[in-house]
Amino acid sequence: MNDGNGPGPRAETNSAPQAGEDGADVLDPSASATPVADRIRIRLLRAGRRFHANDNISSLLEEGEVDEIQAEVEARMQDVLRALVIDTDSDHNTRDTARRVAKMFVKEVFRGRYLPAPPVTEFPNVSRLNELMIVGPVTVRSACSHHFCPIIGQVWIGVLPNEHSALIGLSKYARLVEWIMTRPQIQEEAMAQLAKLLQEKMQPDGLAIVMKADHYCMQWRGVKDMDSKMTNSIMRGAFLKNTHLRREFLSLLSGESR
Repeated sequence: MNDGNGPGPRAETNSAPQAGEDGADVLDPSASATPVADRIRIRLLRAGRRFHANDNISSLLEEGEVDEIQAEVEARMQDVLRALVIDTDSDHNTRDTARRVAKMFVKEVFRGRYLPAPPVTEFPNVSRLNELMIVGPVTVRSACSHHFCPIIGQVWIGVLPNEHSALIGLSKYARLVEWIMTRPQIQEEAMAQLAKLLQEKMQPDGLAIVMKADHYCMQWRGVKDMDSKMTNSIMRGAFLKNTHLRREFLSLLSGESR
């Protein structure tokens, strides 16, 4: 299975190291002295791979590079703290902040960029189930790619399988949601990525997803509106064509999503 991101257009071509006219790279991506972010960026550009904030790049990472990314982020974060005029030498509260933030970004809240999709066992639909199934609410934790502020919410997934559909265990829905959401995200783009992933894995007749979330980029900063939430839905296949099915799905959610 692919990692959920098609080849797509090349990105950051203005800031990334470029190949010369004679084919020689400005930086040697295999050189140990080259910063790991530059080595990976060169590799991605050569492969024609997109590396936007919510793209998974795990298939082009080499062994040990995630730890190298974390070390590089820690060094850059220390520079950010200096630029903010924070005394990390004397202030015991911020002495290890750069290390903590680097670990948080790379190994926790954005790990969905650097790890492959979780293994998911698929079962044949031997009972030929063809009735609506709903999973949720599944807790969503992410961060907006504009401000890196938290997005906290819930997602509901409706599936209408057919006799040829693959079925997955209930816990696997949560694992796949987490893999998609542990990246800097825009809610509507995250929903599209999740729908694509589930459609490819299960091949159902219909797929419906509803997400409702608090966006701290609006609650913590900016307008500071604590009551606003964002709710959006994606309907595929039978959920688009069959109004009765769509109504059944949404009505079953109405009591839970308040």
